[in-house]
Formats: sequence, C-alpha cells, structure tokens
Amino acid sequence: MSLEEHIYSVLVVSAAEKLNMAFSSLMPESRYQPVKTVGSISAAKRAWDEAGYDFVIINSPLPDDAGIRFAVDLVNTAKGTVILLIVREELYDEIRDKVAGQGIFTVAKPLPRSLLILALDWMACTKERLRQLEKKTLSVEEKMEEIRVVNRAKWLLISELKMDEPQAHRYIEKQAMDRCISRRQVSEEIIRTYS
Repeated sequence: MSLEEHIYSVLVVSAAEKLNMAFSSLMPESRYQPVKTVGSISAAKRAWDEAGYDFVIINSPLPDDAGIRFAVDLVNTAKGTVILLIVREELYDEIRDKVAGQGIFTVAKPLPRSLLILALDWMACTKERLRQLEKKTLSVEEKMEEIRVVNRAKWLLISELKMDEPQAHRYIEKQAMDRCISRRQVSEEIIRTYS
C-alpha cells in the first residue's frame, strides 16, 4: 500500500494564522482527516485527550508555552504518534539537540512550502515504519502468550494425567492436527477441563 493510500489524523498546534493556512492547503481531506487546529498547548492537551492523532505539528512558541515539553511528553506516552516541532531559526540547534534523540522532527522558521511538503512526507514514512514495528510487536506478544498457554496445558497434563513433557507436547500437537485447530485452542480446552 503506497503512502498516498493512507489517511492520517493531524493535530496542528499553532497560533500563527499564516502557517495554519499553509498547512491546510497542503493537507487534502483525501489524505489527512481529521485535521484539527488549536492555538495553545492547553487546547492541544484537551484535543489530544479527546482523540489521539497520527501527526502532531507544533509551531513554537505558543501563547501559553513553547510546546517542547508537550512534544516530549507526547512522544513518550503516544508511541505511534509522529511529532514535528517548528522553532525559531536561532533556537533550532539547541532544541533539535534536546529532542532529536527522542524521535521528534524539528525544522526552523521560516519554512518554504517545499520543506512543509517534505516534512509531511517524512512524517508519513515514519508513521508507516511505526505501524510495521507495532504489528511485529503484537505478533511476538501473541506468540509468547500462545507459548504460555501451551506450557500451562502441558503442566496440567503432566500433573493430572501423569504424562512426561514430551508426551504432553505430542498429545497437544496430535490433537491440534487431528482436529484441524490450533495448539492454543487445544491447550485452552485442556486448561478448562483440568482447572
């Protein structure tokens, strides 16, 4: 699936109307929806609590805060969210050094249109990479849970039916093959029967 086929939700945190208009012109509904724009960090926190977003774009500074702490907090709690921090040119190096290691993209103002487009593409690429990693993590966690369930069933067979470990293993494998069901399903039945 190409990046153009994905739809991303976006929270723009910016008090600068000119930048807000630039972003809205670069984010067609066919690719970015919903797009919510707020003008302060406190409003951004409320918007985040109402609904998580794929992208958070913070135009620093804001009336109530610089937004850097909010960006760091978000990246640490919202694992799948990609964050872009837009800062003044004279602060760029200092802020980038603080946040780059945490995976926060940083760009300096003034921003040409081409850099805004490029930043959105970087964010989309990063989001897709995070989705792939999340899927792998879930599959590993599911596999580990299956192993735990099968091992629990084996120990029940060992204690209740006096099988040894290889016999319990073969029993579960054979039941799964003979009945065309997973080892986990067989194990769950054993656990229900003997628990």
